[in-house]
Amino acid sequence: MTSLISKLNWRYATKKFDAAKAVPHDKLERILEAIRLTPTSSGLQPFELLVVTNAELRAKIRAVGWDQAQITDASHLLVFAAWDDITPERVNKMFDLTNEVRGFTNEGWEAYRQKLLGIVGARSKEENFQSAAKQAYIALGSALIAAAFEDVDATPMEGFDPAAVDEILGLKAKNLRSVVIVPLGYRATEGDWLVDLKKVRRSRENFITEVK
Repeated sequence: MTSLISKLNWRYATKKFDAAKAVPHDKLERILEAIRLTPTSSGLQPFELLVVTNAELRAKIRAVGWDQAQITDASHLLVFAAWDDITPERVNKMFDLTNEVRGFTNEGWEAYRQKLLGIVGARSKEENFQSAAKQAYIALGSALIAAAFEDVDATPMEGFDPAAVDEILGLKAKNLRSVVIVPLGYRATEGDWLVDLKKVRRSRENFITEVK
């Protein structure tokens, strides 16, 4: 069994974190960098990541998050916030950044810019938000895998009131909407009903179809 597969077998959606154990800075930074490097459609990165350590804010988020203790007991709380709209300004900013970093302008790339502007311009604001939210979920996968690789526990959560979290974190002013949250930390030695249960996944035969 490879190291990565072993780590993925080890991880689970931690139900009780040890509030006294903090994720070391270097491990956290590697997890955050894995999220930053996540591939996204057209390279837009149409979401942002908030790393919340403020105890007062996390208590407020817990209050609108089904009172899930992981939100306050974990070492860090990641909040994935998608763009509320994929606007021409945001598209152009990312395309301009690409040109700046690469040091040249490509004719095909510029033609694709115009095509993409047409696509997102023809969609509603809500449709563009939903598209951005899907990209945030790709980054969520990166976060969970990177955390497992670092022997850090992580629990993806949709069980919260997004509008309330947006208000708590002032996301509306940034034209962002919360999508999913992930407490990061270390499992408690006692009190987690899920920790010793077998991982349940469909078998390869019932999950994967090879089309030849």
